[in-house]
Amino acid sequence: MTLDEIQEEIIAEFEDVGDWMEKYNYLIELSKDLEPLDAKYKVPENVIHGCQSRVWLVADVVDGKLSFTADSDAIITKGIIALLIRVLNKRSPEEVMNADLYFIDQIGLRQNLSPTRSNGLLSMVKQMKMYALAYHTKLSQA
Repeated sequence: MTLDEIQEEIIAEFEDVGDWMEKYNYLIELSKDLEPLDAKYKVPENVIHGCQSRVWLVADVVDGKLSFTADSDAIITKGIIALLIRVLNKRSPEEVMNADLYFIDQIGLRQNLSPTRSNGLLSMVKQMKMYALAYHTKLSQA
């Protein structure tokens, strides 16, 4: 699936869910689909700064595609990072760097988060794009 197809799928899923209390419950359900992050990766270097709760994000490149793994100590935040991984995982660094993550606004996510969680969401996106930039630079120099 393309990046846009996955975003459209997420938008459709959120349209099928009722009010924002139900959408928060849906985010909690999504968090359960995220594979647990190995404890060896839960180190300060992998913490995303700017998030109210702790979020650990690890990126690697496999066959030229980014592979993200993450975890959080807050269940809704874990659901949010699960959504981002669903959209950006297994993409080239260029795709991630240039991704227009329009689904965030279309599902009303940013508008329905507290200001600190909204800042955390932006920090997650920024960190994923920074990993993409770093790997893009590394791969183009190889």
